[in-house]
Amino acid sequence: MKSKEIVHPRELSFEDGVFLVKLARKTVEEKLFRGITIEPPKDTPDHLKKLGMVFTTIETYHGYSRRSLRGCIGFLRPIYPLVEAVINSALEAAFNDPRFPPLSRDEIKYVTFEVAVLSVPEEINVDNRWELPKMITIGRHGLVVKRGWFQGTLLPQVPIEYCWDEETFLAETCIKAGLSPDCWLDKNTIVSAYEGRVFREIEPYGGIEERDLNEEYRKLCRIQ
Repeated sequence: MKSKEIVHPRELSFEDGVFLVKLARKTVEEKLFRGITIEPPKDTPDHLKKLGMVFTTIETYHGYSRRSLRGCIGFLRPIYPLVEAVINSALEAAFNDPRFPPLSRDEIKYVTFEVAVLSVPEEINVDNRWELPKMITIGRHGLVVKRGWFQGTLLPQVPIEYCWDEETFLAETCIKAGLSPDCWLDKNTIVSAYEGRVFREIEPYGGIEERDLNEEYRKLCRIQ
């Protein structure tokens, strides 16, 4: 597979992000109310038909930008065309996230949809494992930690929510993988990073924005 066949987040326009978020909501609504799994829309731009990686996040909206997680599932490998990956991840996040019951018809008007389009994870190689945090930029990178059968990922927006620094981000990704918090110091642990662009509804059925994770991090966590 050639890299040009895979959508990189930098290729997307804001209009692409709006298209994908609206598609995620429509996908879930069509499944809830008509019992059908939709096909990619006929007006899908050609570049969104290339392979892509995406996570769809559904959150319960509590007003004044307060949200709580309702479901989040996606793909870290380019298995599907990006447009299909959004459809599949939206369905999985709504109905098959093992942490939550399936989304109900009554809930749909109280949730927001967020789509994070990701780049291919690339292993971070350093001679001194203590140098790993310097290779990570909060607000830009998501992480994958893998050792043997153990694997976990945290999306770029996660450390923003908790004001983590780079070492904490690494430790929490290790925990997500089912490993000890310091697993990133072990040379047998593979640490990879990927970039992401995140688009979401501002409120249920409201306008759509692209999140500026760097700015959110500075404001929320008072980073100079």
